[in-house]
Amino acid sequence: MNRSTAPLRGHARPGHGWSPVLAPLPVYQASTREIGGLFPLLVASPMPAVGARIGYDVQSGGAFYCHPVEWVLRSGLATNPNIALFGEPGRGKSSTVVAFALRMLNFGVRTLISGDVKGEYTPVVRALGATPIELGAGSHARVNALDLGPLTARWQTWTARRQRDELSSVLGRWVQLLAALAESQGHPPSVSDEAALAAVLRRLVGASDGNTRLRPITIPDVHRELAAPDSQLWRDLRYEGRPDFLHQLRPMTDALANLISGALAGMFDAPTTVAIDWDAPVQSMDLSRLRSRGDTAVAVALTCLGAWSSLATDLRDDGDIRIVVRDECWRQLRLGPRAVAAIDAELRLSRLEKIIQILVLHKLSDLYSVGATGSQAVSIAKDLIALCSTRVLFGQSTRVADDLADALALTGPEHQRLTGPVNERLGRALWKTENHPAHLVQTVLSSFEKRLFDTNAQLRPTAGRGRGEGRSRG
Repeated sequence: MNRSTAPLRGHARPGHGWSPVLAPLPVYQASTREIGGLFPLLVASPMPAVGARIGYDVQSGGAFYCHPVEWVLRSGLATNPNIALFGEPGRGKSSTVVAFALRMLNFGVRTLISGDVKGEYTPVVRALGATPIELGAGSHARVNALDLGPLTARWQTWTARRQRDELSSVLGRWVQLLAALAESQGHPPSVSDEAALAAVLRRLVGASDGNTRLRPITIPDVHRELAAPDSQLWRDLRYEGRPDFLHQLRPMTDALANLISGALAGMFDAPTTVAIDWDAPVQSMDLSRLRSRGDTAVAVALTCLGAWSSLATDLRDDGDIRIVVRDECWRQLRLGPRAVAAIDAELRLSRLEKIIQILVLHKLSDLYSVGATGSQAVSIAKDLIALCSTRVLFGQSTRVADDLADALALTGPEHQRLTGPVNERLGRALWKTENHPAHLVQTVLSSFEKRLFDTNAQLRPTAGRGRGEGRSRG
């Protein structure tokens, strides 16, 4: 009672309820259609608020979250946890992937970058206390493309039936890998080639001898068996004789020889010298040192790493959800139909293996340029879109946007956003989950993420050098 009376508008201090309008406040009544322009949050987003907080929905202003596994299990928004990102260079694809990976750490989901072509993820990996696996010139790291990995450690604990099933799966992957590598060297393998590869692989690991332990093998071992076969091998494969065997399989043998002595010599044809640290929050395989060796060398490296990391992730001990990022996978797709089939197989197993596969592409034509029009390779590549329930569409030219709109069955308003609002800011994209309405989402990076992940760093003046000093003098 002994306090002074408060002003009509309240005290003009934080927390004291100051109002710019005198009481009583005016009241306006209108329909939700009329008031929607002033207060657009009348309709909540149908996306569940679970998972990594990516940014905000540009249209509603609400926060946007992403957890592909939860979208499959609880919401019914997706049929698989895979994600495909499309966008021109510099539109924010990689930074969005980094933001998603870092924020999914809060849910115990770790990430493997299966082939960092430009070395963009290396600063992030080092900042988190891990050491990236660097392959290429000057590096002693080796990855055996035919590494048995955790299969050897678990072999003794499995029943005979489980051993047969797991070994058949691994050998099938290896045959497809070697066939894809041979195709990258200009030789499309035949059915007979694949049968010979399967027989050689079984002999080398010791499966045909009934051994209780598997023997480690490398690509040079396979080449040696094909180049100098014993009589039992060509008889089992029903060749007329040793000369006939050597003649028929010479293209395959020469293709494997090119891998051993070519641009990738020493990196994928020797025993593995590195190990994936599954306790690391993010692990990366840096291929930036390979860029000088050409696109084919990088594509072959991506294929080898894809096969190696797939075996390691499939047979990991913890059984947790993992994110596998396939950056610039369009390079691998151009190796041929079998390279496309390898990615297709990994996407189909994502639900079973609890892996969120992320494909980073530029445009839709990346999938159409893997072979001749109407070919099997193009058909499989087109199906890759269907195996990625979540499609993230960044800024594109009008022509490319038209192709995406047709392929993904975008509505008229969604198509307009793809050519309009999406291009207004970096990191803005249209998030589309199968047949559900798309969301215009702006990725928001923290100061930590901005500092560590700057794809334009090489274009900026370095410390101690003025802007004028960076220009060439004619």
